Amino acid sequence: MSPNQVPNQPEQSEKMYLPRSSESENLKKIRHTASHVMAMAVQKLFPKAQVTIGPWIDNGFYYDFDNPEPFSDKDLKAITKEMVKIINRKLPVIREEVSREEAERRIQEIKEPYKLEILADIKEEPITIYHLGNEWWDLCAGPHLENTSAINPKAIELESVAGAYWRGDETKAQLQRIYATAWETPEQLTEYKRRKEEALRRDHRKLGKELGLFIFSDLVGPGLPLWTPKGTLLRSLLEDFLQKEQLKRGYLPVVTPHIAKVDLFKISGHWQKYKEDMFPLMAEDEEAAALENGFVMKPMNCPFHIQIYKSELRSYRELPMRLAEFGTVYRYEQSGELGGLTRVRGFTVDDSHLFVTPEQLDNEFLSVVDLILSVFNKLQLKNFKARLSFRDPASDKYIGSDEAWEKAEGAIRRAVEKLGMEHFEGIGEAAFYGPKLDFIFSDALEREWQLGTVQVDYNLPERFDLEYVAEDGSRQRPVMIHRAPFGSLERLIGILIEEYAGDFPLWLAPVQARLLPVGEAQIDFTQNVAAKMRALGIRAEVDLSGDRLGKLIRNAEKDKIPVMAVVGVKEVDSNTLSIRTRASGELGAIAVDEVVDKLQTAIANFENF
Repeated sequence: MSPNQVPNQPEQSEKMYLPRSSESENLKKIRHTASHVMAMAVQKLFPKAQVTIGPWIDNGFYYDFDNPEPFSDKDLKAITKEMVKIINRKLPVIREEVSREEAERRIQEIKEPYKLEILADIKEEPITIYHLGNEWWDLCAGPHLENTSAINPKAIELESVAGAYWRGDETKAQLQRIYATAWETPEQLTEYKRRKEEALRRDHRKLGKELGLFIFSDLVGPGLPLWTPKGTLLRSLLEDFLQKEQLKRGYLPVVTPHIAKVDLFKISGHWQKYKEDMFPLMAEDEEAAALENGFVMKPMNCPFHIQIYKSELRSYRELPMRLAEFGTVYRYEQSGELGGLTRVRGFTVDDSHLFVTPEQLDNEFLSVVDLILSVFNKLQLKNFKARLSFRDPASDKYIGSDEAWEKAEGAIRRAVEKLGMEHFEGIGEAAFYGPKLDFIFSDALEREWQLGTVQVDYNLPERFDLEYVAEDGSRQRPVMIHRAPFGSLERLIGILIEEYAGDFPLWLAPVQARLLPVGEAQIDFTQNVAAKMRALGIRAEVDLSGDRLGKLIRNAEKDKIPVMAVVGVKEVDSNTLSIRTRASGELGAIAVDEVVDKLQTAIANFENF
């Protein structure tokens, strides 16, 4: 095994490719049609159930129902059987165009109030309806298969039921969402289920609890993780690692508050464009609330860093200025969207904002990308691609002039082309103030996550009237680069737990070495060795449980300790440690000083022992 290889990752034969819905027009049609088949089956079995929406998603589809009684596992089996019957009847899928008035008349006739709301949101005409034979229909834009027989009944599965609010609004009706998946072949379904099982084994919520890294508390609230000593150490290790890299590259550390006057975010545009994702305004009284005077919890760090830049008149000689902070921000995510560490309401961003002259922009952007790639390399994250997240010119969610956007997007495009970096464009994925280069990471189960990001911004410097004194004495406007190699510590740690399956590389493991004394006579020796290791920066501990050796080893394996050192009579007499590692297995007796030297070298070089 090479030093940089993640331990305990089984070698696999060539993986079966499982396309996402967005990557396969045929799968999109299969899943969209299957969602209609499922809805038809539900309404045949449960006549009181009302349908709402049923879109395809990355690996399947779902449908939301308003049903008087909750769906059970037994119900899902019955719905599946009914779906198979419908599929085998080979019903044609018929597209029909009708007027808005005719669609409204038909909906009122079948007494489906949710469909009336959906119809009201449809701006285009004529209205399209899709029928399954002459028995069931729904408002839909498609696409669909031509016949239900094109669905393989052995390649579909109903997976789970979850709660969902109508329109995602907690004040509206609570619905039942049936999640399902559908594939072209039974073999694809089998592989998908295998990956799901592997995902459960790697689930960071499960492993995080087993490894004692973090907890959630109902009294604290959903989406707000509490970090245990080991988890806090893990966070600190990541922070220290990045801080050292940043200091080498001329970054200046800053700290900013968790709240600020709402006026700050009115100038930045967050209040106007991001208000729904922010925690509510904290006002002194009703009058202040009506006038929108008060404080808010920060959703972003950039306006604070701008204030630090603006506290003095800057010279071109001070640029580029690179301000960096591990700043905790707060987003009021909907309860149904929260998920372990990967979607939370309070998270820490490895944020930095660079203030540069226009002439410095390209080189600084390349330097930021180099830092991000270096970070990914140390974390052994290799399977990623670059997304050019640009604005959608047809949308009104963005601020700033066309000229500013064209310049910013041009800088990002020049950078990826100069680096020869494989990339794709994501139109509409830009931040409201500027385009981004996002790094989309595919984990061990080929799920995609956004990690690092770099953003070019001409708009906030304009909105905050930022200046610097140029070489000729004139006042000029700087350009901002927003960047975060990790994205957020919470999401990164959740992803790393699952990517490593809890087996952290030696340099990152909260406990790097555990000494296992065979009996009481060896305790003093092991404690002295552990103290020596800790004095040299090695995170070592002694198992003082008094259990038999077999259990000591099993516990260390369960806790995924990278290096175990068994200490018996022979080891004490010869001043050695009997080493066992998760990466390489049994290594035999090694002198204490040699073990310490090897540990220090491996940790410093981001390698295994």
